[in-house]
Amino acid sequence: MSRILCVWSPNWAIETWRRRRPSAPQVEPFALVGPDRGLRVLTAVSPQAAAAGLFSGQRVTDAQALRPDLVLAEAEPEADARALEALADWCVRFSPAVAPDPPDGLFLDIGGVAHLWGGEAEMAADLAARLARDGLTARIAVADAAGAAWALARSPAAEAGPQVLAPWDPDGREASPPPPELAGLPLTALRLEPAAAAQLSRLGLRRIGQLAALPRGPLARRFGGRVLLRLDQTLGRAPEALAFRRPPTPWFARLDLAEPVSAPDDLARLCRDVALRLCARLETAGRGARRLRLDFHRVDGAPVGLELGLSRPARDPDRIARLFLPRLETLDPGFGIEAVSLQAAEVEVLSPGQADLASLLEPVEGPEALAPLIDRLNARLGPGRVWRSRPRASHVPERSVRRTAALGAEAGPARDGPAVSWPAWRPRPLRLLPRPEALEAVIALTPDEPPRQFRWRRRVHRIRLAEGPERIGAEWWRSGIEAVRTDQVRDYYRVEDQDGARFWVFRSGLHDHDRPVRWWLHGLFG
Repeated sequence: MSRILCVWSPNWAIETWRRRRPSAPQVEPFALVGPDRGLRVLTAVSPQAAAAGLFSGQRVTDAQALRPDLVLAEAEPEADARALEALADWCVRFSPAVAPDPPDGLFLDIGGVAHLWGGEAEMAADLAARLARDGLTARIAVADAAGAAWALARSPAAEAGPQVLAPWDPDGREASPPPPELAGLPLTALRLEPAAAAQLSRLGLRRIGQLAALPRGPLARRFGGRVLLRLDQTLGRAPEALAFRRPPTPWFARLDLAEPVSAPDDLARLCRDVALRLCARLETAGRGARRLRLDFHRVDGAPVGLELGLSRPARDPDRIARLFLPRLETLDPGFGIEAVSLQAAEVEVLSPGQADLASLLEPVEGPEALAPLIDRLNARLGPGRVWRSRPRASHVPERSVRRTAALGAEAGPARDGPAVSWPAWRPRPLRLLPRPEALEAVIALTPDEPPRQFRWRRRVHRIRLAEGPERIGAEWWRSGIEAVRTDQVRDYYRVEDQDGARFWVFRSGLHDHDRPVRWWLHGLFG
């Protein structure tokens, strides 16, 4: 059974703004401002400002009229969002499934992990204490449903400490009344639209218990299905999809340290030790990892992570550790690393091969021999820097090639067309120019003959051999027929100059058309 822990920081924007500026004076009353429909309003207020009667959404002029000593600063919603994502990464120490709840909350699925802290209450208390040490105010609640945990975390009772709601009536929830802890909460705890909440309030409905006691049919006809959906999500009758920042995966290993470490040699040993744990599980299941993420958890909570992609599935801990090793020098351990985790994001079946004695003495050939080299290049140069060209079903040169993984299965039918092979009867340059470059001073004896001379990049090339033409037209079926023009027709030639250099040039357009023809260089032969 899933159990959801909700973390809500009522002063998130204020506290994160001050954490980004530790040297700024703690002046009160304090508020952040931002634009709202052409007006300047308060987007967040400090507790002292709230006690003085100020509130979020209030116009700046009205707030300053009440408190002339109000200190204002510009809100930074993008920085607040990045800080919330960083907090979600930090919370993986409590659960691998963490979902941000912008702008100031988190959801953690703690089903099956709370016993590691001695229970849900102990886990919530430990999380609250860690956040308090970092200067973050948090309200925490645990319930069966995300909506219930959200409502309890924003209740007045959460100010005294974490709220843990025990599971209730799992077999007949729809017919049973809500628990007293939820029934007494205001309707704002249902996350309703302001218009719907105001209309319910005018009818005298103030509490969740009052709304739950009404007949569902008339309620749906009067207010629509959205109100019933929010009620059911809060009471656990309807599921609610959470967008976890890191989807749960069974291929996960973690090491917790008794004392923080920061030396590069210690980090390298940690990398290999955690790889040993994960690779042992992969070997037992007959699988190999294609993409890995290594996370070092610093004592100050700042996330430090590395990602690694492999050209072939692998589960050799020594090889994985060696690929991570050059990038460990770029990490900042801060005041020390207290835990390390390794996660395999992409896992494939990897069956062990049976080798005889003779094959052990022969060198490895084929793709398996290139895999270690490609992995080392990817680790040093970055993902996507090592790739392989494959043909695509298109006769237009710039569309006939696509980038794929350096090693992998041969391309099959895909969204960009069926798998094809290189046409041997149509020689092509190994690499095309990023875009065709215009030729100058082109001389051709007749309009339909290849050029005898052209100038490219300030150098004159005199042609002594030529082949062609090969006519290629536009792919008219990719757009409307009215967009097709005769100047899109290309006549390609393979030419060789006086020095033996070979070029792939084309003439765009037809001589019987109003638009003048132009010559272009599209590629060079090796």
